[in-house]
Amino acid sequence: MANLQKNYRCALELTIDLIGGKWKLIILWHLVNETKRFSELSRLMPDITQKMLTTQLRELEEKGLINRKVYPQVPPKVEYSLTERGETFKKILDDIYEWSSLYAKDNNINILCDSEENE
Repeated sequence: MANLQKNYRCALELTIDLIGGKWKLIILWHLVNETKRFSELSRLMPDITQKMLTTQLRELEEKGLINRKVYPQVPPKVEYSLTERGETFKKILDDIYEWSSLYAKDNNINILCDSEENE
């Protein structure tokens, strides 16, 4: 696995190396139910730059959480989906989403995304 240490003091340190940062969880969330093209992911996350999205997708691919499929056509078509390992993360993403939604509700925080998207 790319850029991963051989030893961690805590399992959560490994988790942060795998999915830490602002965008990785969101990317994984958008891939939970279906394969997406780069442009679709970009539209779903309007605040991310193309360079950052590319970097985050590459890191998730290197760490074995997403697949990148390139179709040999012009212009190139690239699709992203969860790997088998990434699929095992669905329940955790659902739990994080539920926890965050409840926290938002209890603290009068508005969530502007489509809450039905991944249900």
